[in-house]
Amino acid sequence: MNLNLKAKADNTYDAIVIGSGISGGWAAKELCEKGLKTIVLERGRNVRHVVDYVTATLAPWELENRGRTPQEEIDKHYPKQNRTGYTTTMARKHFFVKDDEHPYQEVKRFDWMRGYHVGGRSLTWGRQSYRWSEMDFAANAKDGIAVDWPIRYKDIAPWYDYVEEYIGVSGQNEGLAQLPDGKFLPPMELNCLEKHVKARVAEQFNGRMITIGRAAHLTQPHKGRGKCQFRNRCMRGCPYGAYFSSQASTLPAAEKTGNLTLRPFSIVSEIIYDKDKKRATGVRIIDTESKETTEFYAKIIFCNASALGTTQILLQSKSEAFPNGFGNQSGELGHNVMDHHFRTGADGTYDGFEDRYYKGRRPNGIYIPRFQNLGDAASKRDYLRGFGYQGRASRENWTRGIKELSLGKDLKIDMREPGPWRMGIGAFGECLPYHENKVYLDYENTDQWGLPTLVMDAEFKENENKMREDMRNMAAEMLEAAGLKNVKTFDRKSYPGLGIHEMGTARMGRNRKTSVLNKYNQIWDAPNVFVTDGACMTSSACQNPSLTYMALTARACEHAVNELNKQNL
Repeated sequence: MNLNLKAKADNTYDAIVIGSGISGGWAAKELCEKGLKTIVLERGRNVRHVVDYVTATLAPWELENRGRTPQEEIDKHYPKQNRTGYTTTMARKHFFVKDDEHPYQEVKRFDWMRGYHVGGRSLTWGRQSYRWSEMDFAANAKDGIAVDWPIRYKDIAPWYDYVEEYIGVSGQNEGLAQLPDGKFLPPMELNCLEKHVKARVAEQFNGRMITIGRAAHLTQPHKGRGKCQFRNRCMRGCPYGAYFSSQASTLPAAEKTGNLTLRPFSIVSEIIYDKDKKRATGVRIIDTESKETTEFYAKIIFCNASALGTTQILLQSKSEAFPNGFGNQSGELGHNVMDHHFRTGADGTYDGFEDRYYKGRRPNGIYIPRFQNLGDAASKRDYLRGFGYQGRASRENWTRGIKELSLGKDLKIDMREPGPWRMGIGAFGECLPYHENKVYLDYENTDQWGLPTLVMDAEFKENENKMREDMRNMAAEMLEAAGLKNVKTFDRKSYPGLGIHEMGTARMGRNRKTSVLNKYNQIWDAPNVFVTDGACMTSSACQNPSLTYMALTARACEHAVNELNKQNL
């Protein structure tokens, strides 16, 4: 008995954080800095900053098979991961899971891109960092869609400030209501064709504008991290710490406090609930290597395992109090899956600026903020919500030579001289929160640890498909108006998951009967459990969501500690 008590004491902390990615790293930092002894449970392996970025400095010819993964390896291990077209190269496949080792099921196609390791997808994210606006937080209420957000922009604005100032976001303030300004480092520079298109679009389209992307890339040294070197090898891990990741930023801050315990190889199988206290008391984990089960205990628990990872844990955590999943009294857990739809837009060539070029490989592009359905008659469309564009202009380089038939002297000249200027823009569109878009557990098809696998049953619907026509056509009209030639639209189809912006499934709301979380990201019926990753989102807007996850996490951590101090948790 004494031994058991000692074991429980050794496994007891003030806080448990599940997951070490973008939001989990922030939870660890905030809780540790507020004095809480915190254990971070990561289901994957450890990845150490710099040391484990094994391909970060390798040139293409230094990679095995010049960076190409053999087809037989892709067919065996990565049939779903390979749908992205970029996660399975030799330079970065070690940061994404193997499908055969981590299976899931599909009623409808769902491209679930996952990285199970310390840092999660903070090592591979696109780093685009945009605030959501008052319009975004009020959209559901205005349109009578799903449920209303329990917060508004004013509630999260100071937390956007706090996060931006810490992580370092380069960008340009533009004074737009639909894309609030932020606390920015100096912006990266547009190249000559982007500046030209920006000016022509402003002249010819009222309400449309081009700005540089707002990116979590440092344009100057910041908080001990080095500035971006314009190598554009970001998905391999950045040795300079020039973009925000858990490894470069939040986890070192948490570790510095002396309050952090990091435990990789730890799959959380369920959250333990005390029905008398109406509180969670801890979590049960499976060691991925030994497959032994261990319990950890804490006063508060932060769920940051990614939108679908967190929801899987909650669905697995069944008890007498929660027969349909942890905190699922509303029946909304697993529902309202959202992602951004994209892979449509236009591109073209430009005759001119032959004497102009650019330096380096800027790891950022242009951004065209949403200009549809802004509340005025001129921007009203026959669908709800809207989209923004991301893209860039560049000059074709020697790779165009693959299609050339020239030889000898002509070939050498062709390879040495840059090709014509091109510009492409692709749209990211909002997806509405449909109740019927859902995930659930399959207990017949289990993984190697005996846990049920997730079943994906989600699709884009009529509203999104209507929007896609504008996403293509409006891109083309802007490029043509700017004088580009050979403008062509494209639509390569988009399926949920491929945007890697999974949201919903444990939404925030104003009423426990229609939502899983309250306005501080607490589970209604277990207020010491917080969900601050993508699962908490009530709508999807059209902007990249990671900055909002970070701001919500920091806000929830302050509330959690205040409630602990008041002995309310």
